[in-house]
This record gives sequence, structure tokens and C-alpha cells, in this order.
Amino acid sequence: MKPKNTEEVLQSAAATDLVDLGAVPHHVLKREWALLLVLAGIQFTHIMDFMVMMPLGPQFMRLFDITPQQFALLVSIYTFSAGICGFFAAFVIDKFDRKSALMVLYAGFAFATLLCALAPGYAWLLAARAVAGAFGGVMGAVVYSIIGDAIPESRRGAATGTVMSAFSFAAVAGVPTGLFLATLSDWRAPFYFLTVVSALILIAVWKVVPAQREHLIHKRERNPFKQLHAIFFNRTHLTAFAMIASLMFAGFSVIPFISPYMVANVGMKESELPYLYFFGGLATFFTARLIGKLADKHGKRKMFAWVAVASIVPIMLLTHLPKTSVVWAVAVTALFMVLVSGRLVPAMALITASVEPRLRGSFMSFNSSVQQIATGFAALMAGAIVSESATGELLNYGMVGLLASGATLVAIFFSSRLGKR
Repeated sequence: MKPKNTEEVLQSAAATDLVDLGAVPHHVLKREWALLLVLAGIQFTHIMDFMVMMPLGPQFMRLFDITPQQFALLVSIYTFSAGICGFFAAFVIDKFDRKSALMVLYAGFAFATLLCALAPGYAWLLAARAVAGAFGGVMGAVVYSIIGDAIPESRRGAATGTVMSAFSFAAVAGVPTGLFLATLSDWRAPFYFLTVVSALILIAVWKVVPAQREHLIHKRERNPFKQLHAIFFNRTHLTAFAMIASLMFAGFSVIPFISPYMVANVGMKESELPYLYFFGGLATFFTARLIGKLADKHGKRKMFAWVAVASIVPIMLLTHLPKTSVVWAVAVTALFMVLVSGRLVPAMALITASVEPRLRGSFMSFNSSVQQIATGFAALMAGAIVSESATGELLNYGMVGLLASGATLVAIFFSSRLGKR
């Protein structure tokens, strides 16, 4: 039986044949660039909002007179709020036009960021971070749903790479800019900056992002139990969740302790830590789209396996790094960022293509929740393993690297099963 519509054609194996014949262009079209740039801008503000909290830690602990554990809660509340709200949002997200949903969520995120800037104390800031996470987590799922609906499968890898390059830009330009503003003024300045930028991008969303209502054609009035059944009683969906959970665990069990390990064990100065993020982010800025294009050319599953296997090398190097030069430490960290973030490009394209369009919004919202919860669990697990010696060095970080490498292999296994219906 022939596919009934363009979406089914592009999701089927015939899409590759169409690309080879020239019926479907392999590169991202010019008319899609404006959409991708706006979506990348949204991701930039979302990621910068999360990342800038960590280097501001010393200021928060000094000004609010809080403990390291209270600061950890200030960071993690964002992730857990995003995961919980994303789960419940999945029940209703497919009932709305994607553009309308994105505008409401992004406006809420911008307002929550303003609340962070206006917070008079720790408790208010903690509440504002929870609100920002609630809007930001669901917003990310809608962004990937828009990519899945607007970009054909044959170009989705490159498109995903373009949007995910926002992570690199946030590391290279966003966080340093935020820290510079905080130095000129105080910790509130980065959040005022993000509020203004978010307001401008919200206008761009209204102007550029097209209405997306095609998924509403398949709309069904479902109670929550039927919604859960449609998502969680599908083997392909469960495989995708297991894959992304393994992948997030593999990355975020290592990431939280990079800076402390570099200072305590490798011998870097705290003033040298920005080099890790700048050069690592700069490298991923160029490699994210390259990996996406290669995924479109050679296949998402195959490219994911290649990059994931390669990522084990910097994971093991980084978690076993002895005292060394700053140049070598930066090089290893940059390779880690390139490959660990790079494997997410074909992974997200593969996962997005695995779900039916009518369920994509709900699925991606659940998927975002799984990512957030796996991220939090990874950090807690790593924290339980890593300890501090009498001399201040971190112990057992190498064991974390071994677990991260094992989780990477598990993710590769699940990717090999994904889509085999």
C-alpha cells in the first residue's frame, strides 16, 4: 500500500529514495531558516537561563547566606519542575495549535525570568526558578514538535543540529555575557538581560512561526488513562524513552563534577574554568550541524552509534584525567562536549521520527520529562559515588566515567531497536 500523504512518505523508507532521486532536497531550504533561527533563539534563552545559575553560585551563597546544599536545590528545582510539569502538560499539549502553545509558554518563561531578577531573597528566587522550569521544560518539547511537523525527515537531522547549536552559543556567548553583566552590576543583571531578549524573540515567534494545526485533524477526546495508554503501551515509545534516559544519564552523571574535578584533581585555577566552556561551546557550535548533515546522509541510527561509541573515549579520559596542562584539559573537555552533545543530534531526530504526528506533542512532552528526571537522577547518583579526600581531591570520579560509558552502550542498544515495529 502506498503512503497516503507527504508525512507518511517522508517517515517511510521511501524518503531515502526520494532524496537520491532529487525529488526531496537534502539541504535545509531557505524558507525554513527563519523558523529554525527563531527556535534556536528560544533554546538559547532557555539554556542560558539554566546554565548561568551555576557560575553565579558563589554570589548567591554569599548574599543569601545559604549552604551549598541550598544552592544545589536552587539549581535542581528547575529540572524537577520541568519534568513534573512536562508530564502533566503532555495530556493537553496536542489539543492546541503549536504556535499558540509556544507563545503562551514562552511568555510565561519570560515573565518567570523577570521574577528571578526581582526576587528579594532566597525563597522568592527558589519559587521563581520553579516557575521558570515549569514553562521552560514544556516549551522545549513544543520546539522539537514544531521541528518534527515542519521539517521533512530527510532534512530533520540538519534542522535539529541547527536548533541544538543554541547550546554551543549559550556556552560561548550567553554565559560569559551574563557573568560580565553580573560583574558590572549584580546577579540580577543576567536575568534582566534574558527578559529583554526573550521579549524580542517572542515578537519574532509571532511574526515567523507558522500556525501548525494539522495534528488537530487527528484530534481525539481522550481521558488521561487513554492518553497514557497511547503513549506508554507502545513498544517504540518505550524504547525511545529508555534510549534518551540512558543517554542523559551517561552525560549528566559526568557534567556536574567537571569544574570541581578540574580544580581539585587536575590543578586548574578557578579563573581558568571559563576556558572549558568557551572552547568547548565554540567547537560544538560548528560540529552540531555537521553531525546533523552526516546523519541525514548516512542515516540517523548509524550516525548515532558512531558518535556515541566515539564519545566513550573523552568520557574515560576526562574522568581519569591526572594533573596536566590547561591546554590538554581544555582539549579533552572540548572533545567531550563535541561528542556528548553531538550524539543528541541524531538521537533526537531519530526519536522525533519514531512517533506518529498526532501524538508527537504529547510524546515529546513526556520525552522532555524523562530527560529532566534522568538528568536529576544522574546527578544524584554521581553525588552518591564521588567523595572528597582529606587533601580535597575528588575520589571515584573514574567509577562515574565507567557507569557513563556503560549507559552509552545501553543507549546504543536501544537505538538499534528503535523504529523496528
